[in-house]
This record gives sequence, structure tokens and C-alpha cells, in this order.
Amino acid sequence: MKKQGRGFSLAAMSLRLLCTIHFQAILLLFIALLHAKIPTIFAGSSTSTFSYFGGNETDHQALLAFKKQITHDPENILSSWNESLHFCKWEGVTCGHKHRRVIVLDLSSRGLVGSLSPFIGNLSFIRVIQLYNNTIGGQIVDEVGRLLRLRGLALSINSFQGKIPANLSHCSKLKHLAVVKNSLLGSIPKELASLSKLEFLLVGKNNLTGGIPPFIGNLSSLQVFSAAYNALGGHIPDALGQLRSLNSLWLMSNELSGLIPPSLYNLSSLVTLSFPRNDLSGSLPADLFLTLPHLQWFQIYQNKFTGPLPVSLSNASELSWLEANENNFTGKLSVNFGGLQHLEWLFIHGNNLGSGDDDEMNFFQSLANCSSLQKLDLEMNQFEGTLPNVLGNFSTQLTFFAIDQNLIFGEIPSGIGNLVNLNNLFMDGNKFTGIIPSDVGNLQKLQRFSLSNNRLSGRLPITLGNLSLLNELSLNNNKLQGTIPSSIEKCQNLLLLDLSQNNLNGTIPKQLFAISMLSIGLNLAQNFFVGSLPSEVGKLVHLAMLNLSDNKLSGKIPSSLGSCTSLEYLYVEGNLFQGEIPTSLSSLRGIQVMDLSRNNFSSQIPNFLEKLSLKNLNLSFNDFQGKVPTKGVFANASTISVVGNNRLCGGISELMLPSCLTKKERLSLALTIVISVACVLIVVATVSFFLFYWHKNIRKDESSGSTLRKSLLKVSYQMLLKATDGFSLTNLIGAGSFGSVYKGILGEDGSIVAVKVLNLQRQGALRSFISECDALKNIRHRNLVKIITSCSSVDFQGNDFKALVYEFMPNGSLEKWLHMDLETDTEQAKIQNLNLLQRTNIAIDVACALNYLHHHCPVLVVHCDLKPSNILFDYDMTAHVGDFGLAKLLSELTIPKQSSSIGIRGTIGYTPPEYGLGSEVSTKGDVYSYGILLLEMITGKRPTDHMFEGGFSLHRYASMALPNCVMEIVDSKLLNNVDEVIDNHNFSPTNRKEECLISMVKVGVACSVDLPQERWDISKAISELHLVRDILLGSRS
Repeated sequence: MKKQGRGFSLAAMSLRLLCTIHFQAILLLFIALLHAKIPTIFAGSSTSTFSYFGGNETDHQALLAFKKQITHDPENILSSWNESLHFCKWEGVTCGHKHRRVIVLDLSSRGLVGSLSPFIGNLSFIRVIQLYNNTIGGQIVDEVGRLLRLRGLALSINSFQGKIPANLSHCSKLKHLAVVKNSLLGSIPKELASLSKLEFLLVGKNNLTGGIPPFIGNLSSLQVFSAAYNALGGHIPDALGQLRSLNSLWLMSNELSGLIPPSLYNLSSLVTLSFPRNDLSGSLPADLFLTLPHLQWFQIYQNKFTGPLPVSLSNASELSWLEANENNFTGKLSVNFGGLQHLEWLFIHGNNLGSGDDDEMNFFQSLANCSSLQKLDLEMNQFEGTLPNVLGNFSTQLTFFAIDQNLIFGEIPSGIGNLVNLNNLFMDGNKFTGIIPSDVGNLQKLQRFSLSNNRLSGRLPITLGNLSLLNELSLNNNKLQGTIPSSIEKCQNLLLLDLSQNNLNGTIPKQLFAISMLSIGLNLAQNFFVGSLPSEVGKLVHLAMLNLSDNKLSGKIPSSLGSCTSLEYLYVEGNLFQGEIPTSLSSLRGIQVMDLSRNNFSSQIPNFLEKLSLKNLNLSFNDFQGKVPTKGVFANASTISVVGNNRLCGGISELMLPSCLTKKERLSLALTIVISVACVLIVVATVSFFLFYWHKNIRKDESSGSTLRKSLLKVSYQMLLKATDGFSLTNLIGAGSFGSVYKGILGEDGSIVAVKVLNLQRQGALRSFISECDALKNIRHRNLVKIITSCSSVDFQGNDFKALVYEFMPNGSLEKWLHMDLETDTEQAKIQNLNLLQRTNIAIDVACALNYLHHHCPVLVVHCDLKPSNILFDYDMTAHVGDFGLAKLLSELTIPKQSSSIGIRGTIGYTPPEYGLGSEVSTKGDVYSYGILLLEMITGKRPTDHMFEGGFSLHRYASMALPNCVMEIVDSKLLNNVDEVIDNHNFSPTNRKEECLISMVKVGVACSVDLPQERWDISKAISELHLVRDILLGSRS
């Protein structure tokens, strides 16, 4: 939207300025002609009014013929053209004093409609014809070529068609020819080469073809040549370099190619040089602005120029406009702009300027001296560095500043608030950090403001409410926190507000919905907003797009939403909304896309949705029930999604839903259920009776068996020494912070176990042993590594010996499966890439283990060191969480002033940020580690990867990719595995896989946010991952 608006503005302004120059030139020429050549031009006006015309009846009849061809005269100008007045007194007609013949016909900008009479060729004394800015059509009649005294012909901004008459060459005294903005065809006639006195040749804004004829270079008097907005094509002829009097050359939008002829750079009289929107290439000469010292306008945007911008630009002291944007310029901007006191527009965006040098941004210092600067556009380059504080000293005339989509980092200078006349400010797509300066509130003329796609944090400044003229505010994809300030209500001219992809929280303020002008869109997606959607949303009657997706909003959709009758796009997916779809939404007659997925909506799907103009409707993963409609949007399986609603039936056959039961079938089913339940109760009662007596008889045997098992669990140092073959290196399967793990064969039955031997010389090892024993002695879960026994003894040298014996996990750790180098580790060559379904199962297994530890075991446990090397796999590739050496029992956290000798708990990269600040361990810390682990499983990147530095983290890497760029960060091994996806007729395997990956990344990001209170509970993560697995298995259809 920003680019379109800006491009339109530039084009309109260029055309407007072009036309202005043309008309000014015409008027100047005519005034000169009138005053220098015909000083008694108005003498005929003193003649008394009578019916005798005198003069020449030929002119009289020619004018009447002209009038006859005019079919519409809205200003009634030609009403004076009657027999009561001498034709020299007719409006728009000027005659010579002596011969009383017509010498000027000026009916410009009168709204006339019609065509040009061939009798105009009879005005043989005429010198100037001005008919520009009307709607005169047809052809430019050949008879104009008979006007041998003609000096100026101005027919611009009309509807003339056909070709430029070749016999205009007979008008040998012609100095000014303007036919801009018509519908003329063909080429520029070669016959015009004879017009040696031509000073202004203006043929722009037509449909001319055939190239720029070289004969133009022979028009030695030519001062202005404009052929802009045609389709001339070809090259710029070198002959134009012969035009020593040329001061303006306009060739915009002409499909020109090749190089600019070097001879043009020697035309020292040039004031305007305009070649934009062509296919020109090559580099600019270093001395360009030395050989063209008077250049005021230089336009070359949207071409293919390369190389650096000339250093001689520093000498362009008369330059007002420089537009070199959208080319392929490269290198450092080594220009001193300090001497360019007349510079108003500097547009160099859309290039590859930038060097990465430390002094990259030094050119900003000299820009502060450009006291006339109004527009500065540097966007879409490779400028890198911090934005200098001197920005606050820029010209207060500056109305437009864009530096978006570069590599700028650091904080936004607070002095930016001094640029009080800014109405457009674009700084998005950089690496800005820190807060939004409060002095942006001083920019009270600001209309469009974008800081999106940066790394800004902190709260939204209250001073945003001072920007009462603001139309568009985009702050999306940052790390902004806190609530939306109520002062936003003062921005009553807002058309677009985008705060999506931040860490904003709290409720959505009602004041936001008092901005009745909101029309383009309101986007609050991917934040942490809670509470209900205020009923005041109905005040946004002009709103076209509302996006509240992926928050924590709850309650019912307010019926007042139906008052937003301009709504075209509605996104509320990924929240906690419940209840029915309000019937008031039937008023949304213009709605095209509606996404209500991943909520708790229930009841039946309302039939009114069939009648809306929906192109896409997503109702998936809710609790809708009953019959699915079949008309409207529901008639096409590609435009509707209802997966994850297990109580739906009917619909079109492509949805593969069960048939809906009739009333008789429902009664039969209910009776069957009642009988079945009764039978089950009888069976259960019978079985319970027999089990009671059986249990009574075997209690004694069980007691003796229990004693036997206890004896088997007692192991000594000698037994473990023998089981591990003397703790040999061949049996070493891993080493950790506080000890080593060996594979062993224990007992007479040859059970394979894992023996963790503590290195008691290591500080904290004894505490680790005690923590692990305390944590594991009373917990049992299928996804926790099972501890068999422990050993606390002395070795043969009398040293303390402590070990833990675990169930053996034959398939190694998640660390090896994710980061195995098959070329260097031949022992693990059997390991294959984990596909998406396997990774999803692992993620669910680990989450279930944490859920048990946090919520369901006898004494709640915080693991404190969740990472891939602590996730182990059994024979069936079921994941088990192990290594509880750093675990903490939650009951211990109530003991005051408890200290720990272990230091910061966990492993770098997986440890939550609050632990480093001294906060107590909590279940939220485990959730953070889990989020990082999940992102590592999806991206294949460790959180300690070299790319994650300078504040850039795995969490941020994943967050910035949501939702549209997730496939770009996914582990490449996953992209080659589509075999785990089963077609279910609703999604292609690729689309379904992408949807699942996006969901998993969202879970990882939501679990690993910096603020503990904003992280998901692990139970919510489990629910989301179960939905992902259901999609992969095809059970959600």
C-alpha cells in the first residue's frame, strides 16, 4: 500500500510538473510574440460595434466553421460569436490593427468538445493557436500546414487521434509545437527536420512509436524536448548531444534501452534531464555533475543503472530533485550533501547501496545542512549502522522520510521529534532495538507511520495519542509489551492500525473502537490479549479487515459485530471464543474470508452463512455439531474447512463426513446405548465379585513376592563393577555434568541397564545425586526414564561411591537424532532422519512428562535441565525424560532463604532468562526450555548456533518467520519427508504439512517468550500438538 501510494504520487507529480513547464513555456512564448511583434494587437477593440465587419471575410467564415464543429460549449464562450459583434471582438480572438486579420485564437481550458475544422487553414495571418485543455478530438487537420505565419501551436490535453501531420513542416516559422496528452499514433514525422526555428517540441503522453529520430539533433534552436509517456523504444540517439541550446529533456516511460550517449553529458546548459521508467543501463560518469553544473532536475528512476552514485554529486549546487531510485546502484554513498542548499527531493531507494563500513552512515551529517530538504527516501538498500542523532537537526521542511528495509540497528534517536512537519515516516524492516521514543508525539502532522518488523520493546508511548492526523500506524512484528494506551482514542483519523506479532497483553481497550474512521484494517493478531471482545466493536462500521487471531480472547462473539457491515475479512482463529456464531453476522453482506478455527465454538453451523459472499470459510477445530450446509461457500470443498469438529455430519460428499441420522434412527441409537450400558454394568459387577475373592486368596503370596523384588533391587559396588566390565570405556555411553553413564548387564537374567556413576569430586555432584533420588523415588510415568535402584557405598580404595541404575534406552538421545553427522559417526549410521510425525510424537511425549511432573505427581517437580541430550528413546522410539540431577521439588521452594551451590540451573540456550536474574525456579522455566527444544526440533538449529548473537535468538528467529515464512526456517531434512502425511481429501499433503509446521512453531514460540507469566501452560501445548498429530494421521477430516 505504501509503495503504491508513493509511486502514484511520484507519477502524478512528474506529469503535473511536466505539464506546468510546458504551459509556462507556451505562455512565455506567446507573451513574447504578442509584445515584441504586434504592439498594436488590441487596436481593433476601439472600433464601434456595427454589422460591417471590414477586414477579411475569409477569417470570418473560417471562425464560423470552427464554431460549427464545436458540439459542446459548457461556459457558453462561443455565444459572443454572432453577427452583432465584429469577429475581432469575439471572445478568444485577437486581430491585427492594420489588416484586421486574426492573429491569435486562444480558447484554452474552456471545456470545449468537438473537432477541428479544416477551414482553420484559411486563417492565413494567424500566429498563435491555443486550444489546450479541452476535449477536441478527431485528427489534427492537414490544413494547419498552410498556416505559414504560425509560430505557436498548442493542442495539448485533448482527444486528438491519428498521426502528427507531416505538412507541419511547411510552417517554417513555428517555434512552439505542443500536442501533449492526446491519443496520437505513429512516429515523429521526419519532415519536421526542416523546422529550424523550433524551440519547444512537446509530444509526450501519446502512443507514439518508431524511436527518437536522429534529426531532432539538427533542430539547433531546440530548448525543450519532451516525448515522455510514449512507446518510442530503441536507443537515445547520440545526435541529441548536438543541441547546444537544450535545457530540458524529458523521455520518461518510453521503453528506451542501452546507454545514455556520453555526448549528452556535455550539454552544460541542461537544467532538466529525465529518463525514468525505461530499460537504460550502464553506470553514471564520475564527473556528471561537474559537466552539467546547472542541473536542477535529474530523474533516472526505474532503470538498470549500476555502479556507485557519482561523487561529483557533492558539486551539484543547483540540484533540486534527484530521483535515482529502483536501479542497481551499489557501494558506499560517499557524497557530501552539505553544498546542496536547493535540494528538495532525494530519492535513492530500491538499490543496493551500502558497504558495511563503520562510517557507512556518515553522509547523514551532511544532509543536516540541506536546509530545503522536503523528501528523503533511502528504503530498500543495504545501509548498515546506527541512525545518527543528527537526524533531529534535519530541515524542519522535511515531510517525507523513509529508511525502511535496510540493516539499521541500535535505538531510534530521540531527536526525531524535532521533525515537526513530517507526514510520512517509514522505518520498518530494520533491526531497531530499544523503545519507541516518546517525542514521536511531537510529530503532529504525521499521517503514515511504520516501525514494523524490527526488534523494538517496551510499552507503546502514551504520546501516540497526540498524532491526531495519523491515517496509518504499523508497529507489527516487534517485541512491544504492555497494554494499548487509552490515548489511542485521540487518533480519530486512523484508517489502518497494525499491532500484530508483539507481546502486548491485557484487555482490548474500548477506546480503540471509538476510532470510527478505521476502514483499511485493525490487526491485533499474535499477541496475548485476554478477556472478551468489547461490544463497542460494532462502531467500526467502515472497517474492511479485523484480525484478532492467536490471542487469549474468550467469551462470546458480540452480536454488535454484525454492525460492521463493511467487513470483508474476519480472522479470530486461535482464541478461546465459545458459544454460537451470532445471527447478526448475517448482516455482513460483503464478507469474503471468515476464519473462526481453533476456538471453542459450539452448536450448529448457521444456515445464513450459505447466503453470504464468502470465498473462504474456516470453522476447523471447534465443537460444532449437526448438519453441515451444502449451498454457497459450503458447496466447494476447497473453500470450506470443518476438520476437527467430530460431531458434524452431512455436507457435500468431498468432506467425507458421516451421514446425519433421521429421527427414527436417533431413537433407535439411544435405545441401543441404554441396553449396552446396562449389559456393561452387569459384566463389571460380576467380574468385580470374582476379583474380590481371587485377590483375597493371593494376598499372602504377593507379600512374599514383594520381599523378593526388594532384595533384587539391592546392588553393591562390586555388582556394578562386574556389570559394566570394570566401568570400561567400551561400555561408556555418555557423560554429563556430574558423572558418566555406562551400559551394564545386571542379574542372573542378564537385564541390560544404564548405570550413572557420580563424580563426587565435582562440586554439586552429591547434591545432584540427592536431588535425583528425591525426585524419582515416588514418580512413575511412561515418558520418564525409570530408575531401578541406587547404590551408596565405597569402592575398593575406600572412597565414597554413589550410582543410579536406570532402565536402558537402546535408541540413544534426541541430541544424536537431531544433529548426527552420518559421515563422521559410523556407529550411529543406522540413525535415519526423524520425520514430522515422529517429531510430533516426541514433542507430545516430552510435554506429557512435564505435565505429569508439574501437575500430577505426588510432589510436584521442576526438571530444570530439559534439553535434547536428556531425551532418550526406548526400543519403540517412545521418548523418556531423564537426568533429574538439577531437579527441584516445588515443596522446597516454600523454605525461606534456601541457597543452592549449583548456581544458575540448566544449560546455556535452554535456561529461561529469569534464572539468570536470580529468580526462583518454576514450572514456567521448564516450559521455556520445552519451547526452545521444540523450535530446535523443527528448525534443526541449536539455540547456541553462531547465528544467534547480539540479542538475536532462536525464539526471535522463529517468531519473525510466523506465519508466512515458516517453511524457510524448517529443518531441510523435514522438507524431503512427506511420506508420513496421509491424504484425507481436505488438504494436499504439502498444505497439511505446512499447516502443522506453522502450528508447532507457534507452540514453540508461545512457550519460550521472555516473560514467564506470558508463557503457555504445558497442558495447552499438549492440546495443540494433539491436534497437529490428528491432522497428520488423517483423523481430523
